[in-house]
Amino acid sequence: MVNTLSLYKPLLQGLMKLAGVTPRAVEIEPGTVIRFWVPSETTTTNKPAVVFLHGFGLDGILTWQFQVLALAKKYAVYVPDLLFFGDSITDKTERSPAFQAECMAKGLRKLRVEKCTLVGLSYGGIVGFKMAEMFPNLVDSMVITCSVMALTESITCAGLQRIGFSSWADYLIPETVEDVKKLLDVAFYKLPWIPDFVYRHILEALYFDHKKERHELLEALIVKDKDFTVPSFTQRIYLLWGVDDIIFDKEEVRNLKELLEGKATVHCIERAGHLVELERPFAYNRQLKQILASLYEDGKEN
Repeated sequence: MVNTLSLYKPLLQGLMKLAGVTPRAVEIEPGTVIRFWVPSETTTTNKPAVVFLHGFGLDGILTWQFQVLALAKKYAVYVPDLLFFGDSITDKTERSPAFQAECMAKGLRKLRVEKCTLVGLSYGGIVGFKMAEMFPNLVDSMVITCSVMALTESITCAGLQRIGFSSWADYLIPETVEDVKKLLDVAFYKLPWIPDFVYRHILEALYFDHKKERHELLEALIVKDKDFTVPSFTQRIYLLWGVDDIIFDKEEVRNLKELLEGKATVHCIERAGHLVELERPFAYNRQLKQILASLYEDGKEN
């Protein structure tokens, strides 16, 4: 049987091109290439830039497909694949979120993005926080969804206990069809019925490549509690959350808001889990549009 996800991807890519974004490979340095979806040449370039960073489960365009369709007309949308997802690769041995952040920033500079709003989901939110810390002139504001500032040991222990796994790799790098079911069941508030062959196709299309490197990415994510310090962010930060996320739950978003010391506002979406942008895209897009409208007016920064 032909892989259904492999059939869907070309259709999705065609739809993205109609929406005004096109794929481009950006060489950061020899051996490191980031694949971005960027505004097409026929699209006006004087729109505010919005950069979407995906989580650990899917690549960029699969994660943010509904948001691209909703926003590409008004904003200059950029959707990269993080290293070892989609078509982004490196021959370097560095695996830290700081290295991901550096590569994303260099790629955006090469694409002539001078200032942007970052929208980061889960792992992408962690990378986004690091980008905001390292490149404050590039990152003007952030929308963080179901994520944390850093994946400390205490956050890890609490999160794994909630979802019933012994390690992040056991959850995020599935080996079997049943593992894929468990991954999605945890990530959704209410997972719709999906036939087993689709789960198998998802496993084959998304989780067979770069297993070693993804294990290393997860190992590099964990921070000892005593080594974590809260950076001083200059950006406006919005926390846009699925109320029923059990990976990073209500307590985590409250803790994150407290750590940000009044610099963040919380916006919640009911009946939505960790993958809120896919599970309730219309509700997510409505709130995201409102946030962006508060930052930009008539396509120009306030």
